[in-house]
Amino acid sequence: MVKPKKSLGQHFLTDLGIARRIADTVADCPGLPVVEVGPGTGVLTRFLVEAGRDLTVVELDSESVEYLREGHVAGLAADRIVEADFLRLDIASLTGGARCCLIGNYPYNISSQIFFKVLDSRDIVEECSGMLQREVAERICAGPGTKARGILSVLLQVWYTCEYLFTVPEHVFNPPPKVKSGVIRLRRNDVTDPGCDFALMRTVVKTTFGQRRKTIRNSARPLLPAGVTFPADSPLGALRPEQLSVEQFVELTNLIQSLRRQ
Repeated sequence: MVKPKKSLGQHFLTDLGIARRIADTVADCPGLPVVEVGPGTGVLTRFLVEAGRDLTVVELDSESVEYLREGHVAGLAADRIVEADFLRLDIASLTGGARCCLIGNYPYNISSQIFFKVLDSRDIVEECSGMLQREVAERICAGPGTKARGILSVLLQVWYTCEYLFTVPEHVFNPPPKVKSGVIRLRRNDVTDPGCDFALMRTVVKTTFGQRRKTIRNSARPLLPAGVTFPADSPLGALRPEQLSVEQFVELTNLIQSLRRQ
């Protein structure tokens, strides 16, 4: 069988040196099972197998699945190749409920959705690393006061330490994408309680970043009951959402919750 063609926004990595570097991003958690998302032709997979990892791969493209099942990646058992849409899977079902590491050369067109799934699976995903479009990678890792900071930055950083590791140029892919890629790593922190209602915090973050040019005093207005105004003495009111730290968003969430009870 010929190698599968690009599909679903996938660009296949051809540089084995970079592939090994990406595979090595999960080396710090050797005892955990690894789930690889979108293995394609197995360029990362081969290094994960060589490292002796307890590996399951999830691939939606039927041509790629057939290619892998034909044994082109030595040591990858056929029963560890799951043909499915990762976004529809329960990650815990792949690991028997055990905590795991997630890795992949993530399809650009669904990378944000994948990381929102990581957010929702934070009790299972101990570490998440891999490659995605550089702008998205930078956004996930962006700190307060940077233009790249956004919804994913804040929500993921509540639960994970996010590191931007290195940039990957266009020419090491087939076909070459029109953008550069970035490799990142997220490691679960010790937070079990963010200090606020996290469901409300998600709403606060999404609402304020939906009007990111406005100050919090104005962008938070839709979250308040009729007739209730944002406190004039709150220093958060004069800031824009990208300026707020995780801790300040927790403070803002608690403030909004108290104003809703008035």
